[in-house]
Amino acid sequence: MTPTPGGASRHPLKGAPPTARQSRFHGGRWVGNPRSAESLESVALPLLAMGGALLLFGAFVWVGGKSPVDAWTLLFKGAFGDWFSWQNSLQRAAPLMLTALCVAIPARAGLVVIGGEGALVLGGLAGATLPYVVTPPANAFGSALLLAAAGVAGAGWIALVGLLRQRRGVNETISSLLLAYIAIALFKHLVEGPLRDPASLNKPSTRPIADGLLIGGIGGSDIHWGLAFGIAACIASGLWLFQTPSGFATRVVGGNARAALLVGLPGTRLIVVACALGGACAGLAGGIEVLAVHTSANAALIAGLGYSGILVSFVARHNPWAAMPVAVLFGGFGAAGSLLQRRMDLPDASVLVLQGFAFLLILASEALRGRLFVAQAKPGAAPSVAPVAAQAVS
Repeated sequence: MTPTPGGASRHPLKGAPPTARQSRFHGGRWVGNPRSAESLESVALPLLAMGGALLLFGAFVWVGGKSPVDAWTLLFKGAFGDWFSWQNSLQRAAPLMLTALCVAIPARAGLVVIGGEGALVLGGLAGATLPYVVTPPANAFGSALLLAAAGVAGAGWIALVGLLRQRRGVNETISSLLLAYIAIALFKHLVEGPLRDPASLNKPSTRPIADGLLIGGIGGSDIHWGLAFGIAACIASGLWLFQTPSGFATRVVGGNARAALLVGLPGTRLIVVACALGGACAGLAGGIEVLAVHTSANAALIAGLGYSGILVSFVARHNPWAAMPVAVLFGGFGAAGSLLQRRMDLPDASVLVLQGFAFLLILASEALRGRLFVAQAKPGAAPSVAPVAAQAVS
């Protein structure tokens, strides 16, 4: 028992502010310390959104006269039912991890960049056309040169978005999307024109990459080494954002630009660097697709991987570490499309409907942030300045 100022005694837990171990549900809402409430929201809201997306997808299938239960079963069986399914899912997950970083890293700096598709196709084009300029050695070093060229091309393209935002006040969401269309048009012009391989008749493409420069599978499987690049990039990005001073400064700029300016942080430089890093990841994804899958730059590279990366990043709440399992999940859904087509006579692109439902519900779930779980402040604690700062910035 703990004595009070008036001499009475009270139980040490009753009336005390809830701590991490005392967090509890009260009135249908979570009451606890801020850190635990925020962590619960970060996990629960995406899970609720994905569950709702699966239900809506089942309704969509049911309207078409098919069984929703069969669709859900085949969806997960085609994604993770056996080793063959796992290989397809992981192979598709590799570029999604990298294109998700093109959204997640700038988002931590306060930008909504959705033009990863443009960085991906230009990165793939840069990697495929470097042999037109120099002759890289047909070994791992040569492959690294091609991937570096892909990363530089993507970094420069998305860094332009940050510069337009900071120097000219151009909205980064609009500019990144328009630049993606420009990149795709430039890609088609070069691949179907000056850089076209004369031997590619029905499907215009650049010259094939030399066999010694191609990226093979891991341990003889169909899972190429691009997956390792994606995992390494996600881990490194998370460590940089959450464990380094520059990453912390980037998050400060993204959280409160005015406060960052008051403390003297170089906002423009940090934003451009964040955009460049995100673009480098998307460009690397394009280079990996060329070296591991297509062996040349052609129209198959424009497959919407950059747009799918937007969904992966939002579901992962722009956390590079969380982007890895989310990319595997959506890579699995993409791999299951062909099974739905064979077994249920559904279009292969029906999984895009599921992705659309997921994206809409993820955006809608933001309205529940701070309402589903609440944190109780300690009695006598100083009021938080976060609402005041947020109001000042808005």
